[in-house]
Amino acid sequence: MTFFRTLIGALAISTALGGTSFAATDLSMWYHGAGNPVERQVLIGIIDDFNTSQTDWAIKLEEFPQGAYNDSVTAAALSNKLPDILDVDGPNMPNWAWSGYMAPLDLPESMFADYLPGTLGKWQGKLYSVGLWDAAVSMVARKSVLDEFGIRVPTLEQPWTGDEFEAILQKLKASGKFEYPLDLGMAWTGEWYPYAFSPLLQSFGGDIVDRTTYKTAEGALNGPDAIKFGEWWQHLFVDKLAPGTSQDPADRDTGFINGKYALSWNGNWAALGALEKFDDVLFLPAPDFGHGPKIGAASWQFGVTAGSQHKDGATAFIKFALQDKYFAAFSDGIGNIPPTKTAAAMSKNYKDGGAMTAFYALSEKQALVRPVTPGYIVDAKIFEKALADIANGANVTDTLDAATDEINADIEKNKNYGF
Repeated sequence: MTFFRTLIGALAISTALGGTSFAATDLSMWYHGAGNPVERQVLIGIIDDFNTSQTDWAIKLEEFPQGAYNDSVTAAALSNKLPDILDVDGPNMPNWAWSGYMAPLDLPESMFADYLPGTLGKWQGKLYSVGLWDAAVSMVARKSVLDEFGIRVPTLEQPWTGDEFEAILQKLKASGKFEYPLDLGMAWTGEWYPYAFSPLLQSFGGDIVDRTTYKTAEGALNGPDAIKFGEWWQHLFVDKLAPGTSQDPADRDTGFINGKYALSWNGNWAALGALEKFDDVLFLPAPDFGHGPKIGAASWQFGVTAGSQHKDGATAFIKFALQDKYFAAFSDGIGNIPPTKTAAAMSKNYKDGGAMTAFYALSEKQALVRPVTPGYIVDAKIFEKALADIANGANVTDTLDAATDEINADIEKNKNYGF
């Protein structure tokens, strides 16, 4: 017995000194949310839980500001210096998969039967990334304002029609009570434009590209439905129904709360501020402009890089992170939508009777992912510029034709992106 005690003691000392092969293997992970302390705190908690739950792997986190993140990933990919685990904005994933940055996830499809569709990053029939939350946009209003002006509260089953919505905006404008009847968030740029505004185009019957082939934007971005959308879009600014591209960012943040705007087209991440200010806030479905009401889907997600030498460990971490308690923690911390109904039931704001349950229903019923193509990262910038130009008075038809030509040229240059 003395011999065995001595041997066990020696092994314990050797392990503590790193003298055996039992040391955990480091897994590198990149994350876009530096500067978001609440989101970061939840993620650090998951990493700590994973690192202490087993002895094979140890996650080492590197953080980046969101504005620099995508460029950092692209630069690292070119020099073969990507980490084992990436987070990726959902609509960018097809480009990163097509470019060889990411590998399909080795996780059974049955795991995700109850997940919101927008949380699953799929490309060419394979799952590449999974989100621990989703995001949704709603028409934010106050019940007292709608009642004051005799405005019907829309439902998922009976949203406002396009004509009804136009009459509402005109009525609110005519009241003189608001600086603008509608806030679209034009102070925000970048991904906000395709995420928040392309669903409006899609409700008119157009799109950024033709999703039946993904080989052209012809007819989708410049067809009759898209032109009708463009004319409506421009009239919002010409007729002073919404602030334009010169909107003060501070007004975007506080204008609805301060009573400058009657309605606000905004995301669930901004809902907590309105809920703290008012007790009659409503999160309403998108209007139906003729082809069904639509909102954007897909937020940040986690995936494994194609060059990782430890795909099994990276996958193990992602699988570990996919727990309802973590989904609920993110939801409680930053207001985003839990991916599953069971996680929603555990959260403060999405459980039955919670103040933000409408967003879960919106994400489930109205959400449409942005075009699932590697070309999206180019298409998004072209779409943003076209909508900003139209808002600033550019000819609608000419602008949409030019945007269509640009997207088609990019598709041709990249040999249809594999379609």
